[in-house]
Amino acid sequence: VVEIVVRSGADSGYMGQTILTGAGSGVILTQSGYIITNNHVVEDADSINVRLRSGEEYSAKLIGTDEKSDIAVIKIEAENLTAAVVGDSSLLQVGELAVAIGNPLGELGGTVTDGIISALDREITIDGENMTLLQTNAAINPGNSGGALVNAYGQVIGINSSKIVANEYEGIGFAIAINEAKPIVDSLVANGFVAGRVKVGIT
Repeated sequence: VVEIVVRSGADSGYMGQTILTGAGSGVILTQSGYIITNNHVVEDADSINVRLRSGEEYSAKLIGTDEKSDIAVIKIEAENLTAAVVGDSSLLQVGELAVAIGNPLGELGGTVTDGIISALDREITIDGENMTLLQTNAAINPGNSGGALVNAYGQVIGINSSKIVANEYEGIGFAIAINEAKPIVDSLVANGFVAGRVKVGIT
């Protein structure tokens, strides 16, 4: 699991540009540097930087994003990275161990929190998009977005999404099931977009 820092220039009128900085997490998928994260972590970013657990830092290239599933893929130029082991989220059961790994607050990279799988298929509407997500009571905070939700065997079974966790609630976190995310990732890597979706084509 890696730390991600993004920067974007926001137009502040006659005073020029203001540089906005955000942070999130990502999961290394391949030894050659493909990394999965959330779309909302890298959306509108002018630059994306990745810090590995070893402390090494890389500039990342955006490979593709999908707003509908809130999945994005970035890539760093590195070799022989330790890739995450992907599990099978269809085998999950309510009550089993769930461990969230990420970069809460953008400053605490490598933070691990534990809990259980609270529900398997919560239907949630986010920014007009209907999503079916895993629910967990493992602590997920801003900056955890795009990080890994793993099972007792260390296999990634979900991608954490913290943007729908409101401050007034406790113990209600959500993650995109890895079985839902993997086909999106494969299409983004192959095409730069999600192929096969019907689109009206009118704006």
